[in-house]
Amino acid sequence: MNKTAQEILTMLEQHGFEAYIVGGYVRDFLLNSKSTDIDICTNATMKEVLEFISGEVNEYHSLNLKKNELNIDITTFRIDGSYQNRRPTEIAYTKELKKDLERRDFTINTICMNKEGKIIDILNGRKDLYNKCIRMVGNRETKVKEDPLRILRAIRFATTLDFEIEEDLKQEIKKQNHLVATLSTYRIKEEIAKIITSPNYKKGLKLLKELKLCEHLGISYTNIVYTKDICGMWAQMKITKTFPFTKTEKENIVKLKEIKELGIINREVIYNYGLYLSLIAGEILGIESNSIYKIEKEMPMKEKKELALTFPELENIVGNLSKKEAGILMKKLEKEVLYGRISNEKKELMNYITNNKTRWF
Repeated sequence: MNKTAQEILTMLEQHGFEAYIVGGYVRDFLLNSKSTDIDICTNATMKEVLEFISGEVNEYHSLNLKKNELNIDITTFRIDGSYQNRRPTEIAYTKELKKDLERRDFTINTICMNKEGKIIDILNGRKDLYNKCIRMVGNRETKVKEDPLRILRAIRFATTLDFEIEEDLKQEIKKQNHLVATLSTYRIKEEIAKIITSPNYKKGLKLLKELKLCEHLGISYTNIVYTKDICGMWAQMKITKTFPFTKTEKENIVKLKEIKELGIINREVIYNYGLYLSLIAGEILGIESNSIYKIEKEMPMKEKKELALTFPELENIVGNLSKKEAGILMKKLEKEVLYGRISNEKKELMNYITNNKTRWF
């Protein structure tokens, strides 16, 4: 058990309160998997906790602590009221652990641990954990309607843990699959990213199709090849929603789609798109990385700034050509150098342009 978490539990108990680690950390602990996110639930209010533990209460009314690599949240036992926009409209605090656990999503996320490391399993989550079953806590229809993100979380856990979604829950998801369209594109992107970066991603993609979620999520795909870069995964999908990709992500996805469309990795591709993206595209196209490295090694230049002739110098030579025409000429020149048909020396490049410009324009 993590010593820092144990110290917090001990401190809470010493002040007369109940306190347990709950959720993902306990689940992963029982699966022999490391976790750095620790949720602690207690019957102490945040006002009471702040009397002996310093920290910052967040928008979810939890006390958040950062301890080295750990992210620790301390939350008071609570009962959620009716939901609106995926959040309870009101929260009632309770002194009963069971009532707090009943508001959670899946049974495997309700298992608790006390400061001695003893497991407290009120809702039989450990049974589902060992049976590799994703089962909703309480009424499936109500829980899915309250927060449709639970649909994607069910698929994500089934994917990353290699569990099966309980059959009645699968049917409920299929019945209410349209609700995922109400989720923000940020949340959709975040959950899909967790699914497609899992080595078990094929299972998740299969579930998304089986439960007829793709159209509502704004994605479609056929065969997706695993790549070490997530942009390589996104590049193999057709996306109809506007996901909040960063500028770099957008650029890389577009470039990878272009290379995929070309279907080859040659000197021009490596020169125009760079070695890294060429290697990612190679994974998609089934081209061995060694052959890409070999091509790159044999290239007389790797990027545009290595060309011995600058664009202004080329413009001086070609005279009255437009910038667009000069740009086309520059690309022709780069190609000639790339394939070793002329050497990358300024004098030879200038002579080559002078002797051939009338042939091209």
